[in-house]
Amino acid sequence: MTLAGAFKSSSLISWKSTGKLQQTLANCIERTGKALHSGTTSTVKISPESARVGRYFVCRSQLIPASIDFAKESPLCTTLHKDGHSVRTVEHVLSALEATGVDNCRIEVTSSDSEDPSVEVPILDGSAREWVEAIEQVGLKVATDQGGNNCEKMAPFLNETLHVRKNDSFVAAIPSSEVHITCGIDFSQVPVIGCQWFSSFSVGGSFYAKQIAPSRTFCIYEEVERMRDAGLIKGGSEENAIVCSTSRGWLNPPLRFQDEPCRHKVLDLIGDFSLFARCGSQGLPVAHLVAYKARIPFVPSLLAALILLIKSGL
Repeated sequence: MTLAGAFKSSSLISWKSTGKLQQTLANCIERTGKALHSGTTSTVKISPESARVGRYFVCRSQLIPASIDFAKESPLCTTLHKDGHSVRTVEHVLSALEATGVDNCRIEVTSSDSEDPSVEVPILDGSAREWVEAIEQVGLKVATDQGGNNCEKMAPFLNETLHVRKNDSFVAAIPSSEVHITCGIDFSQVPVIGCQWFSSFSVGGSFYAKQIAPSRTFCIYEEVERMRDAGLIKGGSEENAIVCSTSRGWLNPPLRFQDEPCRHKVLDLIGDFSLFARCGSQGLPVAHLVAYKARIPFVPSLLAALILLIKSGL
């Protein structure tokens, strides 16, 4: 049984109506920019799609569903992989699509490197703000299936508390009538960041657009050389990340929020939890989601472990 199938069939999850209809974009949006890790230029075109189809990527003519079944553990980003093709750094655009209610869409990614079977979503300014602005600019419409019928939007409601742990990191899901996210990070080696917590009692609409989407990815200055030696963050710069030194603090202030690093982890978590979506449903479980030090790249593996717990009924 696939992970998504286990999530679908488990008695620990009840799929219920959200009281809304599935939506899609009212028109296409397109953005071009530099990819964070490969450093190449890539273009993303997001197009409307029929109801019940869900969200999927197109890479070199290969269709890759935005599903946990195709998530592959990779350094410093979330990657989807299928049949030798992959698309990297999907978490920001998926976060924006999930939070704004784009339930069905085609996401085509093209790269300036025509030989590489892997493509990467551009990092833009390091946040999801530009994706949200693009979605708001074209607007949404009710999605219909091939027969012209609209479809009810379902969401997974958690019936029992679940948790998974990896070393000192964990993700827990607690039954709730609404989606809440509480996230903690600990960078004790970087005093200006330290330990931060952020709790959100809303993850959609204007709250996401104003309080979560603008938060940018961040890095530790003393780790940059090591990451670049490993072939990572070739496209990283002070234009698409906030950079912090262990001894000198923030090198490119001002921050958009005092707790911007922690808010950005919430942004990433929404993108990763969106991989639970199926057939145009909501991906985020209706639960209180609590995460501590749940950093990419192993968030997808933690979520996969959560699914396996659901599958086994533990």
